[in-house]
Amino acid sequence: MTSPSPTPAASDPGTNNARVSQRTVEDEALLDATHACVLAVGVRRTTMTDVARRAGVSRMTLYRRYADVTSLMQALMTREFTQILGEVEAEVQALPSARERLVTAAVAGVDRLTRDPLFLRIVDVDPELLLPYLTTRRGAFQRAVVGVMEARIADGVAEGSVAAGDPAAVARAIELALRGFAFQALAPGAADEREQELAELGRMIDAYLAPVAHSQEARR
Repeated sequence: MTSPSPTPAASDPGTNNARVSQRTVEDEALLDATHACVLAVGVRRTTMTDVARRAGVSRMTLYRRYADVTSLMQALMTREFTQILGEVEAEVQALPSARERLVTAAVAGVDRLTRDPLFLRIVDVDPELLLPYLTTRRGAFQRAVVGVMEARIADGVAEGSVAAGDPAAVARAIELALRGFAFQALAPGAADEREQELAELGRMIDAYLAPVAHSQEARR
């Protein structure tokens, strides 16, 4: 989509006028610019002007796509963290059972999330921005995680590798456990215990999903 008459935003000294156009730019470029700003100065100090400058567009173009920095950040976090979800899902495809795929992807995903530069930067500089995701809301990324796990659980029930239950409720419960791990993974001293806790997280999820007969045999 383009507007009839592209014009530079000459009144905005912070924008690269040679590259400015009224054409709508792809979200990817804007989110890439937002990502660079956040890594450089944090969320609170990132402005729409900064993002527009890095993306090489006018502020008006940016505002047409996103209302404010909050909406930009929500879109960025969804993009970055959902990409992690897609990567780990692709990596577990060859595992023989739905339960193994779910457990392995869950542990690998939370491990990778808590090593992600964007996540680490937010936790380090603007941790209060993550509070709503602990207390009052389930964001787009979290809903995506629940959706993928729900499908895996349903597959596992059908093949017999997962105990029968409500896949949606089970998926939500596992996501809550993963969320708690993610937000505590950077606590003082957590790095020394990380590998052990990840292993226990996998054991916990596997035991939760396993059919009763399998769980009893594993405890012997």
